[in-house]
Amino acid sequence: MTVLQNCIKKISKDNCIWLMRQAGRYLPEFREIRSKNQDFIKLCLNENLSSEITIQPLRRFNIDAAIIFSDILLVPYALGQSVKFKKDFGPLLGEIDFNKMSKINEIEFIDKLKPVYNAIKKTKDQTELKNKDLIGFVGAPWTILVYMLNQRSPKNDDIELNLKDKKFIEDLLKVIVKFLKIHINNQIESGATIIQIFDSWAGLLNKKDYDKYIYNPTKDLVNFVKSKKIPVICFPKGVNDYKSYVSLVKPDVISIDYDVDPKKISDSIDITVQGGLDPKFLVGDKEELKTNVKKYLDIFKDKPYIFNLGHGVLPNTDPSMVDYLVKFVKNYS
Repeated sequence: MTVLQNCIKKISKDNCIWLMRQAGRYLPEFREIRSKNQDFIKLCLNENLSSEITIQPLRRFNIDAAIIFSDILLVPYALGQSVKFKKDFGPLLGEIDFNKMSKINEIEFIDKLKPVYNAIKKTKDQTELKNKDLIGFVGAPWTILVYMLNQRSPKNDDIELNLKDKKFIEDLLKVIVKFLKIHINNQIESGATIIQIFDSWAGLLNKKDYDKYIYNPTKDLVNFVKSKKIPVICFPKGVNDYKSYVSLVKPDVISIDYDVDPKKISDSIDITVQGGLDPKFLVGDKEELKTNVKKYLDIFKDKPYIFNLGHGVLPNTDPSMVDYLVKFVKNYS
């Protein structure tokens, strides 16, 4: 049993750690690859480079899991919606041709994403991953819906969502859930030992809409992952009621964002908790970082806890700070 799996199953006293976006933009070895591969979607679909990028942080740091280098927007891409990444802007998606999309079959979808599954197969046999987990992931149905409809990231309130066409939204959501399950299943069959569901834009919704767009469709995915006998982590960033989320969606692990009071989470939630640290502390000084890391480790000292961030590692992070963080967490008692 791996260190991370023991943390999830509440049978480990060892501190465990991995970081969201641990593979990527802050590492010089990644930037070297990226400079030669300008098309981000093509890079994600390069099974050799994707596997190499996934392993890079494990060569540097004593972390307990790899997370496959990929992107949640590969699902809309495989469903026929164009996806491009514009420098210093983010993703740009094309128009939805639902008639065409609704005719895509499982074989076509899998074929488009086969490099992702091949990358997982390549990665799981790497020596750096011995006795460690390989995390696969998907975007939650709501977050995928937001990107597909908005056609860009809704950060900075750059959002134009029209949820009034209820029939279209319901039909699109069904397609999204169907193919997210297919994507999850193929990641597991290729060697992923844990699945994380990223609901990056859960915070955009009013609580009255949680059942329809967050709780019910995400629970459908969670139940699917559980049926495969592997753990599932949910990260509903910005959701304002983690307790209700946990009781209704029932993930194995709840990953919290940096705006959440960790003490309140510790007092109200009885499943394994992950994350919380604001990634900005990794671009500050070591004393400030240590103080804030210690806060999380102390609050969750007697609870099952996976150390992680409340969002991804920032691009301007010095790898030496990540090294300091990992060593501090591993040695803290």
